[in-house]
Amino acid sequence: MGHSAKNIIRKFYKSDILRDDTVLEKFFHPEIVLIWNSSDGLTIMNYDDLVAFFGEIKRTYHDLRVEVSHLLEDDDHVTIRYKYYVKTIENPDEELGISHFIAIWEVKDEKLYRGYQVSQPVTDLDDTNKSYHKVKI
Repeated sequence: MGHSAKNIIRKFYKSDILRDDTVLEKFFHPEIVLIWNSSDGLTIMNYDDLVAFFGEIKRTYHDLRVEVSHLLEDDDHVTIRYKYYVKTIENPDEELGISHFIAIWEVKDEKLYRGYQVSQPVTDLDDTNKSYHKVKI
């Protein structure tokens, strides 16, 4: 084990998931499970579900950028707070913030293994200039 859990999570979130077809295989453990609470309710996703999900993201968006404000490590567990920005295929010149996330990942065999994630859509009331400054990454 030559890589810290924090560095593995950092590299995953900084990767170009829209253009690099090796990202999921490189970072996802074959037995990955993501337990995700969102405005749609609870979703539990495994490897195949996540591959399908990111396949849809690739078909939908021209660009995807993540802004990380927190990245905290505790042994094999990493907590990350971040926001996704996208550019749509229909309007690639305009970047939109779409969702706020906080996730706790367990890393096993240097791959993302168990994730617990909460998300909330961006609204006009968000003050991202003050709430999304980098705190500890």
